[in-house]
Amino acid sequence: MKKLLFAAYNLDLGGIETALITLTNFLLEQGYDITIALEKKEGVFLDKISPNIKVIEYTPANNKNILIRKINNIIKRIKFIKKYKNKFDFSASFATYSIPASFIARVGSKNNAIWGHADYLTLYNNNEKEMKKFFKKRKIKKFKKIIFVSKEGSTSFLKAFPKLKDKVIVCNNLVNDKRILNQAEESINDIKKENVITFLNVGRHDERQKRLSRIIYSAEKLKQDKKKFRIIFIGDGQDSKKYKQMVKEKNLEKEIIFLGRKKNPYPYYKICDCVILSSDYEGYPVVYLESFVLNKPIITTDVSDYEQIKGHGIVVKKDKEEIYKAMKQFIEEGYNITGKFDANEYNKNIIKKLEKLF
Repeated sequence: MKKLLFAAYNLDLGGIETALITLTNFLLEQGYDITIALEKKEGVFLDKISPNIKVIEYTPANNKNILIRKINNIIKRIKFIKKYKNKFDFSASFATYSIPASFIARVGSKNNAIWGHADYLTLYNNNEKEMKKFFKKRKIKKFKKIIFVSKEGSTSFLKAFPKLKDKVIVCNNLVNDKRILNQAEESINDIKKENVITFLNVGRHDERQKRLSRIIYSAEKLKQDKKKFRIIFIGDGQDSKKYKQMVKEKNLEKEIIFLGRKKNPYPYYKICDCVILSSDYEGYPVVYLESFVLNKPIITTDVSDYEQIKGHGIVVKKDKEEIYKAMKQFIEEGYNITGKFDANEYNKNIIKKLEKLF
């Protein structure tokens, strides 16, 4: 039985965390011995992982005294190395932003990898210097493999690190279609299905990436057009207050409903007519897979892997007017899904790539 180690920050709500839970639970079913190492052993998804998956904690010292902090961290690193060095057949830093996760993965096995969940060049506003600094802090060249969940992420990375081409692999996130379909049947009481076109956005409230202001702008225009609709926002974040204030100022409180974070967002997919994504950049959007499984059309900006939307929805440019036009078109004409999504075949192709890594 091969022993695999995956390192991350925590198991709170998020696309990376959802992907990690799906991946590790799936691999456990395939007969692998799984360990997850977290900076913080916390998060609403902790109870979503199998009890047969071992969870360990590696929390860096945070003493305000720099000297004491450095000494404590050196001691922690030495202890971790002594206990876990090359004890796994494969180890990976799954949360790219976590520097401790990078350290853990490099210690755990010589057969190690780091996951990339975004188009990092776009994330850094095409500032290649800043992007390089980010990856160098994670000692990117010391990893045996560098895995991106989208081809856009790998392409932008190779613009900055062309010499690492042989290490780069594109491997989409797995999808647990049975869990999604099962959880979608859970009852909810904070909102009901109504005879009005309902759009759904699920994600973090972060204007720099998610650009939910584009959806709010579109709602204002649609209301001026006398269109009947509602928009459900599932999630929260640093810009939640800003978005709520915008909605209040534009008198859209009846059209836009904020429901906050939801451990299980899938029943809300069931009551919506269309899923909407307004981001400037994404890794591989988890909402694509969730929408495919639950047979819901999508309106999305042209972020990573948008080509897969063909037959499942409408792709627009990263522009508020384009989103407004697509939403208006959907209200007036609807959308018939013609694409077919085979979750088993989709997962099978991903597993083949992962088995080669292991």
